[in-house]
Amino acid sequence: MKDSNFLKEHNGRLMWHPMTSPQDSLDQPPTIITEADGVSITDIDGHRVVDGVGGLWNVNLGYSCQPVKDAIAAQLDRLPYSSTFRGTSNDAAIELSYELGEFFAPDGLHRAFFTSGGSDSVETSLRLARQYHKLRGEAGRTKFLSLKKGYHGTHIGGASVNGNANFRNAYEPLLPGCFHIPAPYTYRNPFNEIDPEKLAQLCLQALEDEIAFQGANTIAAMIMEPILGAGGVIPPHPSFAPAVQEICNRNGILLITDEVITAYGRTGAWSGARLWGVKPDMMATAKAITNGYFPFGAVMLGDRMIEVFEGNPSAKIGHGYTYSGHPVGAAAALACLAETKRLNVIDNAAARGTQLYHGSIALMDKYDIIGNVRGGYGLMTAIEMVSDRATKQPIDAATASKVQDVAYQSGAMVRVSGPNLIMSPPLILSEADAATILTALEAGFAAT
Repeated sequence: MKDSNFLKEHNGRLMWHPMTSPQDSLDQPPTIITEADGVSITDIDGHRVVDGVGGLWNVNLGYSCQPVKDAIAAQLDRLPYSSTFRGTSNDAAIELSYELGEFFAPDGLHRAFFTSGGSDSVETSLRLARQYHKLRGEAGRTKFLSLKKGYHGTHIGGASVNGNANFRNAYEPLLPGCFHIPAPYTYRNPFNEIDPEKLAQLCLQALEDEIAFQGANTIAAMIMEPILGAGGVIPPHPSFAPAVQEICNRNGILLITDEVITAYGRTGAWSGARLWGVKPDMMATAKAITNGYFPFGAVMLGDRMIEVFEGNPSAKIGHGYTYSGHPVGAAAALACLAETKRLNVIDNAAARGTQLYHGSIALMDKYDIIGNVRGGYGLMTAIEMVSDRATKQPIDAATASKVQDVAYQSGAMVRVSGPNLIMSPPLILSEADAATILTALEAGFAAT
């Protein structure tokens, strides 16, 4: 193992980091994490903090989940790799298909297609949506609808349905036929509407209008996060998702829920679909499926997909990944799912999420830098920072970075994305751990 001086010197010189510029990694060297346990991480200088980000929304069970580590080690000894392309399969992937089918049965999802991660799961969902319509004789259904502010990964397909220009502009032209609907974001929306229920209705009207304009017979699917995550933790009014499903069903449009973040308990429900009472045609999952310990994902498929693809010799899926159904990933997912259910993490996610949400609202009463607090559904909380509450002028990058840095020095890792300070800690977070995050946040805001 190289020493700390070597690692600090070569990080920005040799490695390009996601979501930033190579120059930024040199000018503002990232924190180098070298150890982790429980819900805490330790950096190269020995500074230990509570991980308020949960890795990247994915370490739901913390860093010391021994059953998952043991499953990975045992599988590496028994069968470290096997393809699931035509002609071969493996026992771990088959067993996981069964367990996921049982777990997501209340969502109306009974089949699994395995991927390497979240972006792959989104890409798979988009491709299968187009194939579904072709198999049904409606080859003209190729377009996709999604929400502005939504995040769907970084593949060309995912970037095309993404609702944030930061992931689009440098890579255009993207996939044609992708259209975006205003998000039910009460703090900033084109309708200047602050009532969540009224805003939901306005966004639904915009969806109806876009479908009528494009022509329902040209649209393959609508993809949306049940709660927008990377876009700033934007929960819609409870009436929104069921109405989206009704509109999609009425127009023959598939509904894809992007649950790379929200599946497996993050929202205080076992899935975002279940939180809102909808049954999607496809659900993209990843992240917490293996607690972040192994790159893995799964697209879950509902009855409409099953009826068209199964028993149909012409329904050949010309899509997949070298690591689809990887036996080590499948073994990790089996152990992770068992532990997730054993701990019944949705209860703690709800309790600690409420603590963080109300604690953040209390901070808003003290610090004018906080313009809006969003959350209230499990361990997903965002604080939107502003330089002027009256005008909602977003905070400058330097001040936002200072809040994050001081919070880190004061005991908690949090994540700043644009003006949003986002918290998505492990679902096993204790009351004391949540209090540490809030104390660290207060130190960050007090330093501005």
